[in-house]
Amino acid sequence: MKLVTYRLSGAEYVGALTADGKGVLPLPAADMNTLIETMTPADLRSAAAAAERGGAVPLSDVELLAPIPRPRQDVVCLGMNYRDHAEESARYSADAFTKSSTAAVYFSKRVSEAGKPDGVIPRHAGLTDRLDYEAELAVVLGKAARDVKAADAADCIFGYTVLNDVSARNLQTEHNQWYFGKSLDGFTPMGPCIVTEDEVPYPPALSISSTVNGELRQNSNTKYLLHSISEIIAELSQGMTLLAGTIIATGTPAGVGMGFNPPKFLKSGDIVTCEIEKIGRLTNMVK
Repeated sequence: MKLVTYRLSGAEYVGALTADGKGVLPLPAADMNTLIETMTPADLRSAAAAAERGGAVPLSDVELLAPIPRPRQDVVCLGMNYRDHAEESARYSADAFTKSSTAAVYFSKRVSEAGKPDGVIPRHAGLTDRLDYEAELAVVLGKAARDVKAADAADCIFGYTVLNDVSARNLQTEHNQWYFGKSLDGFTPMGPCIVTEDEVPYPPALSISSTVNGELRQNSNTKYLLHSISEIIAELSQGMTLLAGTIIATGTPAGVGMGFNPPKFLKSGDIVTCEIEKIGRLTNMVK
């Protein structure tokens, strides 16, 4: 099932896309966080079937928002979780990106409101001249996770979405941590939907790519994660509770702007598309 948050006549709703992707079936939850916390897979199927009998809302009549417009906690992110991206990062700045161990690199990303599909990425010209993109598979947890074993991690997953981890590289590399350079307003476009976990064989082996103005930049597969989703959930949940609705961005493959020589940073008017197999496309313009 593909779940969306949308705006219609000034109000926000959650729904499921129809099988042909041309309509939305309204679901009885106040928002996506509430849906994740309160509705079982059986509940979702029953509610979608009931909505279908009442008729779908044409997708062309609604405005799609990020699936979780306002996450309840910071997004948890993985840094350098594809080998080729770790290598290009170290070439760009050995001081900022050279790893001294094989341990996972975790950081968080403040999100006051996630960017919508087909929305804009703010240029923030007064703060950065090195605006970059990162196509990532994001995992959405379906229940609170604490002290989870790797073998049980898949049971905690609600679904998956596409996330663009937009980054201000000058801010990221000037500080000893990456929080500021990753957390400017508009730096977390997400969507177009959450695909429920039953639609994707585990562990996900999905093609992932990005283009800028139609030029292919990133082209890889999520099977190449250095630290698996099971490992990530198991490690993070040791001593730290991950709430239902937690979003984990699993890292990006090679091909980001700073990886080119010379770098290809984003500028006003650029159109960035991040795409993941089975989930969809996330397209945003830099403005």
